[in-house]
Amino acid sequence: MLRKLAFLTIASLAASGCQDQASGGQSGTRTEIRIVGSSTVFPFAKAVAEQFSLSGENPSPILESTGTGGGMSLFCAGVGAGTPDIENASRRIKASELELCHSNGVNDVVEVQIGIDGIAIAQANNGVSFSLTPVQIYKAIAERPFGKENTAKKWSDIDPSLPKLAISVYGPPSTSGTRDALTELIMEVGCVTDPATKALKDSNKAEFESICHEVRADGAYVDAGENDNLIVQKLKANPNSVGIFGYSFLEENLDSVRGIAVSGINPTYDAIASGEYPGARPLYVYVKKQHVGVIPGLKDYMLQFINAGGRDGYLVKAGLIALPDETRAKMTEVVRNMTPLDLSELK
Repeated sequence: MLRKLAFLTIASLAASGCQDQASGGQSGTRTEIRIVGSSTVFPFAKAVAEQFSLSGENPSPILESTGTGGGMSLFCAGVGAGTPDIENASRRIKASELELCHSNGVNDVVEVQIGIDGIAIAQANNGVSFSLTPVQIYKAIAERPFGKENTAKKWSDIDPSLPKLAISVYGPPSTSGTRDALTELIMEVGCVTDPATKALKDSNKAEFESICHEVRADGAYVDAGENDNLIVQKLKANPNSVGIFGYSFLEENLDSVRGIAVSGINPTYDAIASGEYPGARPLYVYVKKQHVGVIPGLKDYMLQFINAGGRDGYLVKAGLIALPDETRAKMTEVVRNMTPLDLSELK
């Protein structure tokens, strides 16, 4: 758990910055960048942190994998040394989250897209090979597919063309941005294939979200926590199970797991980069502009993050899918100018 420290205003931090930072944080501030958020973005942020501190000129950033939702709560709690400087996110910040930030004095939040990822559906290399569609995935893991009790026990109960294997899916928890992306990019796409359910989006939004987004709790879907590596281990142990996690974890473990095609498209670098793969999604990092110049190295760290995510950068070798050159150039300017995100862009 992050330590509970008294909130300090940025004004007081700036006034006492030199003396307090020289004291190594004994007076309530710190020199290390503090990062929370997405487990999917975590390995990329960690790689940048290691390179950032390699010269010895910068203290090693402190990272914690809390999940996107949990990280947003910490990030938006206020400004000052007791709060994180950076939030990693595997989905875009919600309007309600940015409003929470603003209500707690976090007035200038800078949004930086750092790359692209995909929601990979995967299985062990020695498992029975099959492919899926969004509607099949939805029917397998939804609590109430199309508003009815989910009684499917085997994949063949969903569709006779699928194997007669028990539905056993390891996936992200509700606090994860990967879960948010799963519900939006896969589950909801399958859910709205039913016209009556689709109509609920306008007539009864709460019921629509309940039907389309809630996952079953009878054991067929297992919340595997924020550690995506754990899902990979579960797939190795049970070749008949299916896992859901970010593409980068699939890329790192191709010796033991393989991607399952969704709508006939395999989760590959090119398919995700082009947007052809149904589960493609952007990855983000959010920065408190009010901490820039107070907590040392924030802007430099972010510029290194953008550079490392280029087509020939070390993050691409680690599984990140590079942004188009035009988008990356735009993000570089956003970081250089620390341009805050406007709430109206989220509504």
